[in-house]
Amino acid sequence: MNKVLHIFFLFTIATLFSCQMMNPEVEQTSINKVDLMPQHPAPYKMLDWYDKARDFDEVVFNQQQESQEKPFVWFDSSQRNFPQTTFGLFTVISDIRQGPDKNNGEFHEALASLGALMSAGLVGIDKTDQKGINYVKMVQNYFNKDNDWNIMMNNTCAEVALLGGGYGRDWWYDVFPNVLYYAVSDVFPGVEGADSLQKIIAEQFYKADSTMDGNYDYSYFDYSEMEGKRNFITPQQDAAAGHAYVLYSAFQKFGDERYLEGAISATDALFSQTESRFYEVLMPFGAYTAARLNAETGSNYDISKILSWTFDGCVADSGRTGWGIINDNWGGFDVSGIQGNIIQEGGYGFLMNTFDMAWPLVPMVRYEPQYAQTIGKWMLNAANSARLFYPYEIPDQNQWLPEMKEVTKNVIAYEGLKKTDIFNKEELKGISPVALGDGPNWVIGQPPISMFSIYGSAHVGIFGSIIRETNVEQILQLNCLATDFYREASYPTFIYYNPFDEDKEIEYYSENEAVDLYDAIQHRIVATEITNTGSFIIPAGQTMLIVEIPTGSKPERLGNKIMLNDIIIAYK
Repeated sequence: MNKVLHIFFLFTIATLFSCQMMNPEVEQTSINKVDLMPQHPAPYKMLDWYDKARDFDEVVFNQQQESQEKPFVWFDSSQRNFPQTTFGLFTVISDIRQGPDKNNGEFHEALASLGALMSAGLVGIDKTDQKGINYVKMVQNYFNKDNDWNIMMNNTCAEVALLGGGYGRDWWYDVFPNVLYYAVSDVFPGVEGADSLQKIIAEQFYKADSTMDGNYDYSYFDYSEMEGKRNFITPQQDAAAGHAYVLYSAFQKFGDERYLEGAISATDALFSQTESRFYEVLMPFGAYTAARLNAETGSNYDISKILSWTFDGCVADSGRTGWGIINDNWGGFDVSGIQGNIIQEGGYGFLMNTFDMAWPLVPMVRYEPQYAQTIGKWMLNAANSARLFYPYEIPDQNQWLPEMKEVTKNVIAYEGLKKTDIFNKEELKGISPVALGDGPNWVIGQPPISMFSIYGSAHVGIFGSIIRETNVEQILQLNCLATDFYREASYPTFIYYNPFDEDKEIEYYSENEAVDLYDAIQHRIVATEITNTGSFIIPAGQTMLIVEIPTGSKPERLGNKIMLNDIIIAYK
């Protein structure tokens, strides 16, 4: 009898151990900067970012809309690079460098145009046929073939950009438009000529990475001469992250193994660096790409390294020192989560950069679920703080142009949020924070209304497609698929972070047939047979990664993946 009991005991322990090993709970990995952010940012208000994105498109692309006696959008008939008309958006309201009557209407920025198209598409607006206009086809004019660079650039013509006070030979401005174009092409597939341009871009990036062979220590790269260059601009080693993102997207789209090799090479170059060289927006795209390589190809990159570099910021003694994620309270306002320079005059955050951070980091959690808690908490803070860029969401006494805010139609925000006013306006002395922009720095005599940034506000659809409120204030539903471009078929997947010290019941809505909810962190079903409305319990201070699956399904483990109907529902 004792032997039988002993065997039964060992069998039970082995069975329990086997079940636990088969689907162990995912232990969360923290990032110090996020740990220090408020559990409950205050004062708290969550905007309806989806409506904000749709309203932005309606206002900015209205040909009859008048702002300072002109619409925000115009048509450029110069036919640069391609024999077709394109369009431009003002970088900032009433930018004196731009418009149909300046430089033949050619000076406009891809960061604004591509960002606005991606943003609109993410919230369900068809920009391939909006009142008979195919805006997505039009942006192909940013593909600079006339100068033999054969990539998307921030302007249709570098010479006109320089004449207009634009940027030249600043690497992130050359790389990021291609990241944006790949996103736009995934949101709006099948546009004539897009596949060909994406293929050429991939070839250029592959050749460039092969040429650099792991050394990204350049101010910019000449894609015509295929040679890295240095100038007065600080070297931008995190351009490797942008190269990796584009090349891995190209691999997913075209299946060319060379692009996979290039993505790995560029990712290796990023990880081989000894300190953070984060500047503007590209670094977190390296974390996302590395996460996908880990999950989909069996790589073993330490994502914490890139995340820490992103959040803690650049500490190198260079022109980008201090670029990272702000964690602070300015004048009674929690401003944690916004991205910019954490040391310049006490801190200077930027709206576009903050939006763009969410694009790679929220979907990254699908592939590295151990960061769900970190990204969930950061997004709660960032989404709350981001509203302060909008003139109707910050007190008049804390902004540069309260008397002119009506011109923004409540869809165009200030470019920046700063701890103190850098222009020394008398009324703003001793005030913190201050919403303002860079406009007066660009051109002497620039009117102060240029504080309002169209190109930064244009990226609002990233938040609009990702963030939804739940029935519990401060518990957000974050859509992991919205900006997870060039992925395989997936079930709806959402992050829920509970900042409270008690369990909360979250209502869940499903427009599909009956569904179950699978938590990819606990690896268990947490709700069953939901039709229309159901609920689940999220424990105090915990995070769930909820995957909506057909009711009655039985997920199975295959290697490092949890599978259902040949679809991956969870990793690790």
